Amino acid sequence: MIRFLTVRGRRVAYEVRGAGPPLVCPAWWVGHLERDREDAAAARFWAAVGEGRTLVRYDRPGVGVSDRGEPADPSLEGEVEVLGAVVDELGAERVTLLGGSSGGCAAIAYAARSPERVERLLLYGAYADGPAITRPEVRDAILATVRSHWGLGSRLLSDVFLGAASAEEQERFARFQRAAASAQTAALLLDQVYRHDVRTLLPQVQAPTLVVHRREDRAIPYRLGREVAAGIPGAALVPLPGSAHFPWAGDADAVVRALRTVLDGPRPDVPAAEPAAALLSHREREVLTLVARGLSDREIAEQMVVSPHTVHRHVANIRRKLGRGSRTAAVAEAARLGLL
Repeated sequence: MIRFLTVRGRRVAYEVRGAGPPLVCPAWWVGHLERDREDAAAARFWAAVGEGRTLVRYDRPGVGVSDRGEPADPSLEGEVEVLGAVVDELGAERVTLLGGSSGGCAAIAYAARSPERVERLLLYGAYADGPAITRPEVRDAILATVRSHWGLGSRLLSDVFLGAASAEEQERFARFQRAAASAQTAALLLDQVYRHDVRTLLPQVQAPTLVVHRREDRAIPYRLGREVAAGIPGAALVPLPGSAHFPWAGDADAVVRALRTVLDGPRPDVPAAEPAAALLSHREREVLTLVARGLSDREIAEQMVVSPHTVHRHVANIRRKLGRGSRTAAVAEAARLGLL
């Protein structure tokens, strides 16, 4: 169901689906809530991620079903204002944020400035340093193409965003972009994407955070996602194979599985009911979960952005506390105690 709220005199379209704890997705560069339904892959992705949740998505001012024309404030501050208005409109005390791509910057800024409103922070293909996305001459060439020839510019961006997609898929997304925004608005908002810089806000994020990023992402380099995970206290990083920037392109199931490991876990503000939970610290339980998934110390260290030595020490403590001599036996005992 598409609804509207007003921000600075402009109507912003937002969509609410499902039921359960709210999962709010800050808007990406351009979008179109109505035309999204024509993309079967995107529809499947959002249905899988939003299962058991009240999924809330919206179109930025100036694009999609929202009022068209140049946004009143296309800056990051304007994006955070719109996100805050959507959260307030829901009437929910706390929400989980799923920030993808440039929407990750708004999610990070909101989580840092309003920690009491954010239960969890999920980031996919996100970054904190917009100027580092690509070289200035490449950025300027892309922006100039979008402004001067939106048909050619939309095809160029389709190739960047979709990775190894078919020509038909790329042409379909090129048409989607042109339907979602005018050339002027698209270039204005894309320019802001390259300007966003939330690096100083990363240490202020208090919500449990998961960062998912494809290693060969052609739009937002993997190194930028890793920097986000390294900058947010306690954040976990899940690197995935693939080059497509959109989560519903390529191996979408892997993205869904990574996100659902957090969405399906216990809520961070609800204490565990089992007395056995007191056996392990929160960090040790995070490590145990990854051990149970079959990851090595090195792989766990990469995801949690810590050293392999630190992971080895956590695993040793887990085995000692559970009274088991091997990783496999510790996982089995943890499962028996309800710790997994």
